[in-house]
Amino acid sequence: MTAPLDGSGADGGYQILVVDDTPQNVRLLADLLAARGYAISTAASGAEALESVAKETPDLVLLDVVMPEISGYEVCRRIRKDPRTRMIPVVMVTALDPDEERIKGIEAGADDFLPKPIRTAELLARVRSLLRIRDLHEQVRRHADELASLNDTLERRVRDQVAEIRNLERLKRFFSPQIADLIAGERDDLLKPHRRNVVVLFADLRGFTAFSEAAEPEEVMQVLSEYHREMGPLIVRYGATLERFAGDGLMAFFNDPIEQADPEERAIRMALEMQEAVGECRRRWLRLGHDLGLGIGVTSGYAMLGVIGFEDRWDYAAIGTVTNVAARLCDAADHGQVLISDRLLAALEDRVESEPVGELPLKGIRRPLRTHNVLRLRDR
Repeated sequence: MTAPLDGSGADGGYQILVVDDTPQNVRLLADLLAARGYAISTAASGAEALESVAKETPDLVLLDVVMPEISGYEVCRRIRKDPRTRMIPVVMVTALDPDEERIKGIEAGADDFLPKPIRTAELLARVRSLLRIRDLHEQVRRHADELASLNDTLERRVRDQVAEIRNLERLKRFFSPQIADLIAGERDDLLKPHRRNVVVLFADLRGFTAFSEAAEPEEVMQVLSEYHREMGPLIVRYGATLERFAGDGLMAFFNDPIEQADPEERAIRMALEMQEAVGECRRRWLRLGHDLGLGIGVTSGYAMLGVIGFEDRWDYAAIGTVTNVAARLCDAADHGQVLISDRLLAALEDRVESEPVGELPLKGIRRPLRTHNVLRLRDR
């Protein structure tokens, strides 16, 4: 039984084992300690003491040195050898030469030594002191166990978080980072179908069909890999949601699933950087005989967005006229052009320099669309 001393007059709550082969000595010690509120158990021999220690695990042992068969020193040594009992305080009690017996007691592993006849005040003071030390040892042990448990928990959490990060990185190879974050964070509410005003961008390589028909498959794959390496980081950097890469074509949109500040300007900045990046690639491609360029169409409007597909395969998509308009603007764009609608230009106000292209008849769109080619963004 373990109950820390509270500093009051009574010292109860601890169990003390009194070991002596002389009954009157046992009664004397037991009565003195019981009067202070300690729970007392007794043993009349070394063998009985070892049995009691193993069974009850007392908080302290008062151990007579001279006993038949197994001496107090041997009992103390055996208590110290057992990992379950080695921290129990042991006080050796003897009427023999104090100096000689003290050395033997220390060598046997005793914590303290009391000469006979025992003085009550000294006995109680030494018992209190050793029990306090025992409590400190117990606190240290508990703290060590708690720390070990916390370390185990922390290690598990770190392993789980590392696994989550790895899973998230794998998800981001197949989904836009925004979608992967929502999946990993179980934000299913943002993936459900909803209506939102978005900016949609379509980009497509001009001359790619003719190139892919004439070139070797390895050359086509090399060009596509270089093109994707340039486009991918820009899409991530500007926070666009990539709906799909389809060979040389791509579709991305802004302001969903996470709402963004000024998605119109964000989309135009990305489109212009895409043209610049492909311009660098184009110089290399021309040296190889590949006449390829990039056309981009951008517009804004409301769309329905959310997860589509079936149980084993699904995508996050935007559906609506706005996507069709962006695709048709892309089809109409020449190499180097970023074609935008009147509506998008109005949202950008005076932040862009553009040139009018005129009213273009777009496939699937009932009326011709007034269109503009973005030249650059004005400094603000």
